[in-house]
Amino acid sequence: MNPTATTAESATTATATRPAGAGRALPPGFVLGAATAAFQIEGATHEDGRTDSIWDTFCRVPGAVVNGDDGTVAVDHYHRYREDVALMADLGLDAYRFSTSWARVRPDGGPVNPAGLDFYSRLVDELLGAGITPWLTLYHWDLPQALQDRGGWTDRDTAHRFAEYAVSVHEALGDRVRHITTLNEPWCSSFLSYAAGEHAPGHTDPAEAVAAAHHLLLAHGLAVEALRERDADLHLGITLNLTVSDPADPAEPADVDAARRVDGAFNRIFLDPVLRGEYPDDVRTDMAAHWPDGLVRAGDLATISAPLDFLGVNYYNGGATTGLTADGRPADATEPQATLGGRQRRSPFVGSEHLRAVPRGLPTTAMGWEVQPEGLTRLLVRLQQEYTGPAGIPVYVTENGAAFDDAPDAHGFVDDAERRDYVAAHLAAVTDAVDAGADVRGYFVWSLLDNFEWAFGYGKRFGVVRVDYDTLERTPKASALWYADLTHSRSLPGGRD
Repeated sequence: MNPTATTAESATTATATRPAGAGRALPPGFVLGAATAAFQIEGATHEDGRTDSIWDTFCRVPGAVVNGDDGTVAVDHYHRYREDVALMADLGLDAYRFSTSWARVRPDGGPVNPAGLDFYSRLVDELLGAGITPWLTLYHWDLPQALQDRGGWTDRDTAHRFAEYAVSVHEALGDRVRHITTLNEPWCSSFLSYAAGEHAPGHTDPAEAVAAAHHLLLAHGLAVEALRERDADLHLGITLNLTVSDPADPAEPADVDAARRVDGAFNRIFLDPVLRGEYPDDVRTDMAAHWPDGLVRAGDLATISAPLDFLGVNYYNGGATTGLTADGRPADATEPQATLGGRQRRSPFVGSEHLRAVPRGLPTTAMGWEVQPEGLTRLLVRLQQEYTGPAGIPVYVTENGAAFDDAPDAHGFVDDAERRDYVAAHLAAVTDAVDAGADVRGYFVWSLLDNFEWAFGYGKRFGVVRVDYDTLERTPKASALWYADLTHSRSLPGGRD
């Protein structure tokens, strides 16, 4: 869905009225942090009682991950967390967003593992001792393999097991951790994982993906209800990865419909049940052929839409979409494609598999993603007008960052001007949104450290801190030094003409 004229006008007005060349002060109390995820950095996959997650299993599938990389060591944060917290302190971070590993806390989805929880307790104490606020994410894709063997997110019971896990984490950490996010990017752990086959468990069944999406949202709602019952003062939220979907040709009806479909299958299928208590009718229609009978039960949507304290938004890029072939004919469903490692994958857009992205000539990152900071402004203002504003909750940008082909010098230092400029442009886009009325209260750069980048293995580096994968030595990049200056000055340098 395109932003309304009001959205575009207010964002444009905010930019036009700012003095050219002026520094841009961040809003008072604005949180500057960095984010990571357990499987991507911890390593120690079979230490202190941890058992396999679906990603441990997926990494062993031939062709699933580039170069056959896995998370066995990752960047060894499990043993080096004190060193990493000291780095965060040097960068002046206000907050650190990390995830707990379900496979470490309740191995195999079973009883609590005290040794696993003790690691996170030590990490939280280290953060607090350094003056850094811990922001905890309960699920960043590391479902215990034993639960996947019983159906994973296609099994409704997994949602109830998640609520039990959430309570276990809160019982151990809730006296010190006051910001808790239930899920990170449920689009990835449903459609990218069960329809596209690109993420663990690597399935390509559209009906499984729809079921997984609903059960993930149910898990979110059950966890919110359980945690709220135990601790009414917690700050609870969910993090969604969202995009700005534009038609490749605004005058072509097939492209306008394509943009609507992407917005529905990527954004609104999660935003609407969480913040409005309903699934959009057009999305139900688009996915009707793959929507399991009896999936949504009485009371589910009331649970899923339990009141929240914030919405986390992960934004990397927008996109232009067409419903036509390259020669202008109506497109049919696409054929399966090869994954990075040669395995078969399918479109994640259930019911809209015929859609294709259209490059717009914008700069791209090493992931091939277009760099579109103005899309973040439009997205945040739209959320304020249509979702978070009516719900009365603020937004935090919980992930934003870029992979580039970093080239270290002889001392391991990376002068990553492209990443620095990417972060600066997107932070400016956030302040444009605030000027236009969006209630945005923080920004977490992705990522603190170079790490295991899922199906890309260790080939793509998002960190503002370089990790030498042979020695595991950490070296802040130029982007980290710039970010450290920002955390102290609280002002973006310069302005835009």
